[in-house]
Amino acid sequence: MPDIALDTNLVTLSTDGPVATLCLNRPDARNALSLDMIAAMEAAIEKVEAGIASENDPIRVMILAGAGKSFCAGMDLKAVQDDPILMGDMLRRLAAISRRIRRLDVPTIARVQGAAIGGGCGLMVVCDFSFSHAEAKLGYPEVDLGICPAVVAPFLVKRIGAGPARAMLLAGGTMSGEEGFARGLATHLAGLDELEDATSTFAAGLAKGGPEAIAATKLAEEEARNPKRRLRVGLDEATRDVLGMLSAERKSVDAHVRDGLRSAGDKQMRELSSSRGARRSE
Repeated sequence: MPDIALDTNLVTLSTDGPVATLCLNRPDARNALSLDMIAAMEAAIEKVEAGIASENDPIRVMILAGAGKSFCAGMDLKAVQDDPILMGDMLRRLAAISRRIRRLDVPTIARVQGAAIGGGCGLMVVCDFSFSHAEAKLGYPEVDLGICPAVVAPFLVKRIGAGPARAMLLAGGTMSGEEGFARGLATHLAGLDELEDATSTFAAGLAKGGPEAIAATKLAEEEARNPKRRLRVGLDEATRDVLGMLSAERKSVDAHVRDGLRSAGDKQMRELSSSRGARRSE
């Protein structure tokens, strides 16, 4: 599977015939999303967009994956917990890269093992299809931290509908992959050992579809859901409305939010330290 060169090792990009795989590559941090990783994703998506437009061996499907035991544990909270400007920048850029993935003219598949939490679960539902396994840990715990899940909400609504999305986001917490499949977060469920093969087989089948027909179908579906405005406008405005509270002019964040972020960041670090210790003892 040939790699496509990138000026970073935070993500990798490879192709297998017409199928590209963009892989988050911070396994020791459970692929938590930092500003640097989001920048690396932006560069990789630019390569994917160019590959889709290429006349020679174009990309027909993109798989979004995560290296190691987890797909993506959400935002790297330690890096932004005390800086509202950085937090706002991270949320805006995560929203922007999510929209770029959504707007790709080819089918996209999230291959989700282990944890897909918060922004990680958002990346999962941004994709057209999501493969996971029964033991995965999925969900949106943002409200537990005093945060409005603005970035992920529009995409979740598109995946499971407004009422179920509202209930899921307000309840917070996490769920198993099996429950996530039943509630619509995952479109396909496979055994953990079969997850990669199942995703690849499905991708190969999608790649045989007519590219113009697939691109037109994706666009038509977006417009059918929002006949007065294209999906991209609705998502842009929905995200921008809530992210306004994190604008550069803000000098502080609500103490509850900051305490929630710090607590979650500390929990992230404890879990990472614990998992590293377990690996060393094996």
